[in-house]
Amino acid sequence: MRPQAPTEPPEHDVIIAGCGPTGATLAAELRLHDVRVLVLEKETQPKSFIRIVGLHMRSLELMAMRGLLDRLLQHGRKRPAAGFFAAIDKPVPQGLDSTHPYLLGIPQPVIERLLQEHATQLGAQIRHGHTVTGLQQDDEGVTVELADGRHLRSRYLIGCDGARSTVRKLLGIAFPGEPSRNDTLMGEMEVTAPQAEINAKVPPIGQSHHPFWIRPTGEGKHSILVPATHVTDRAEPPTLDDFKQALHTIAGTDFGIHSPRWLSRFGDATRLAERYRLDRALLAGDAAHIHPPIGGQGLNLGIQDAINLGWKLAAHLHGWAPPTLLDTYHTERHPVAANVLDNTRAQKELLSTEPGPQAVRRLLTELMAINEVNRHLIEKIAAIDIRYDFGDGPDLLGRRLRDIDLNQGHLYDRLHHGRGLLLDRTARLTTGGWSDRVDHLADPAADLDAPAVLLRPDGHVAWIGDDQQDLDGQLSRWFGEPSSVVGRF
Repeated sequence: MRPQAPTEPPEHDVIIAGCGPTGATLAAELRLHDVRVLVLEKETQPKSFIRIVGLHMRSLELMAMRGLLDRLLQHGRKRPAAGFFAAIDKPVPQGLDSTHPYLLGIPQPVIERLLQEHATQLGAQIRHGHTVTGLQQDDEGVTVELADGRHLRSRYLIGCDGARSTVRKLLGIAFPGEPSRNDTLMGEMEVTAPQAEINAKVPPIGQSHHPFWIRPTGEGKHSILVPATHVTDRAEPPTLDDFKQALHTIAGTDFGIHSPRWLSRFGDATRLAERYRLDRALLAGDAAHIHPPIGGQGLNLGIQDAINLGWKLAAHLHGWAPPTLLDTYHTERHPVAANVLDNTRAQKELLSTEPGPQAVRRLLTELMAINEVNRHLIEKIAAIDIRYDFGDGPDLLGRRLRDIDLNQGHLYDRLHHGRGLLLDRTARLTTGGWSDRVDHLADPAADLDAPAVLLRPDGHVAWIGDDQQDLDGQLSRWFGEPSSVVGRF
């Protein structure tokens, strides 16, 4: 697994296996810091189906931080930030702590294309039709074997290759959790049944069978979600006949479905990798965690992994990272994923039609009439409640900072380059020898209830105060030793 000497020097700094949203986002983050990135994607063509995915508040904030949000808004549709938790129908809670208090529905192929374009514009290499089949680590880097027998060398390898991650399996990283017990079919197709018949039959069935819906999506198509029946091989894609059989079982009719645009099936497996790093190889996205798509958190969790990891790995590769910085990727993101798995487990129970879970659902529905309860659950799903453990301090320490108003513009406009930022209302602090890694903005008019804050490149608050010596200590903690060279890395 780890020979003592490499066969040849690494030709890339980082190879990323998988170019979905997580892999593409990570590639772009690394390129912001001039890391040589190669992305290997096994698929030769973009996805043909038009599944709609949702970007939650924290992901929207991260896209705004990198200057991508306006581009995404052109292709998506804003939806109210409500009804995410176990599909309990409640209004948008008051007081959401975000300047983007909505869900953005966007076609999955579109967001993947936009993120890939962003990565390539920054200089990432993306090669389609390349499948990773083997890897070997040594003290200098990682040798990656491809399906065609070729070998590539990099200093690090990141597995962003999905729930059945080859990289994770080759590393031998355990993936404990619960296997899939129930499968659900989801697709978009035409129906011949009158809308009146659908409106009459579907709601009562939905009360006793979760999840189940038939909803018009426009252009004569309907979105269909129905529990699967008689699944023998989860690796095989579903067919139109599978949908017809499942609908007949539940509704006594298939509603005349035909001409599918896309068909998919997902299970309810819930698993979390025991570790996110093994020497020079790391995991992100679905390669590190899987769960039922309740609440639409999966894609968001992967994008957030990527932005947490990118600047830390770049710092390590450039030689200025503090010794433990790269390890904080696991210590910060692993608990976040564990919490997501727990809330999806809870939501899954609340969707059960058994009397006990339904009684709990009715009770929680009553509690969610309290605005604070409703807001707490929505902010959990939207990932704006995360607080990393940076030690004792004010509640804001370790949390992300919302996109506050500045004297000129907005905070997130200052984070497009993926660098740290000292937002200084005192106008007397300095980044000194860290100015090659951390920008300094003196703005007494900033809408901030603190004298100054130090932001990491992912927008989380690493320090709060007005003492230069204390600030220097935190600059060292997160951005390494000061440099005598002033510039940009």
